[in-house]
Amino acid sequence: MKNTALTEKHISLGAKMVPFAGYNMPVQYEGINVEHATVRNAVGVFDVSHMGEFILKGENALDLIQRVTSNDASKLHDGKVQYSCLPNNDGGIVDDLLVYRIDEKTYMLVVNASNIEKDWNWIQEFNTAGVEMHNISDKTSLLAIQGPKAADALQSLTDIDLASMEYYTFKKGTFAGVENVVVSATGYTGAGGFEIYFDNEHADRIWDAVFAAGAEYGIKPIGLAARDTLRLEMGFCLYGNDIDDTTSPIEAGLGWITKFTKPFTNAEALQAQKEAGVTRKLIGFEMIDRGIPRHDYPIVDAEGNVIGKVTSGTQSPSLQKAIGMGYVTKELAKEGTEIFIDIRNSKIKAKVVKFPFYK
Repeated sequence: MKNTALTEKHISLGAKMVPFAGYNMPVQYEGINVEHATVRNAVGVFDVSHMGEFILKGENALDLIQRVTSNDASKLHDGKVQYSCLPNNDGGIVDDLLVYRIDEKTYMLVVNASNIEKDWNWIQEFNTAGVEMHNISDKTSLLAIQGPKAADALQSLTDIDLASMEYYTFKKGTFAGVENVVVSATGYTGAGGFEIYFDNEHADRIWDAVFAAGAEYGIKPIGLAARDTLRLEMGFCLYGNDIDDTTSPIEAGLGWITKFTKPFTNAEALQAQKEAGVTRKLIGFEMIDRGIPRHDYPIVDAEGNVIGKVTSGTQSPSLQKAIGMGYVTKELAKEGTEIFIDIRNSKIKAKVVKFPFYK
């Protein structure tokens, strides 16, 4: 089990630690509901240093990224971030990821913790033109500082004007006295905020500075459990749950990151799927009757026929109702359609709703 540079901090703060993607990670501190509300209303800090970071450099770096990712990275300028995915050859997804353009010949890819080795090997397979690749995952720490008060809480630590940063842009600068920190206006909570990348050796210093600066804004450490409820309220996909090697980006509602303006892995098959229409779709649903949907619960119709399965589900702390995501046949994917979740052999009524759940 790997530790992040901040594992001892989490333990000293009384975090409940669990194994996650091969890492020893804090799942919660005070409790999911309190932590969730902290991020929605103020500011909270997640240690997400388990995520993977690859640097791609050289004349052909963009060409390699274009061939392996579904989105069009030629649209990026320096300091811009793009959400994308790595399609496989079978209509599924190797991983979803962020692409950072540092300069014309240098990019950073941020991938999911459980897929670091898989993604590295996959991209390396396509690296036929000598692009310099560096896996900096093990030496890089990442804090997601999320919530409406994030910019105010962090501004005293940097000369980067945080409030003026546009969503999905980043800057490199001095942060908490540490040089060469990447400050990115990204995150997976829908609450606004920043993600901050730096070398492991600075982890304690930056963590302490963030909590000192954010004290007057009610800043708190937040575990992975609240990260999951926050992303689910936004209808954001989680790799391994809502998307995987068997789900296509078109089925998952990720057509907006699938650009057929350039050749990429399996593009022709995905384009044909888009034109012909999919047979199943990822939907959001709210429970009408009492019951909490969980991963892999069957989704059934009024007659009890299985029409799909739940990929993510929870009791939403913000909405005070049970919500979920799952794949169903296209005919039953329309907003307002009544469906049922099979919870311990009982049909529990739900209805299809539009993303995001939390407006």
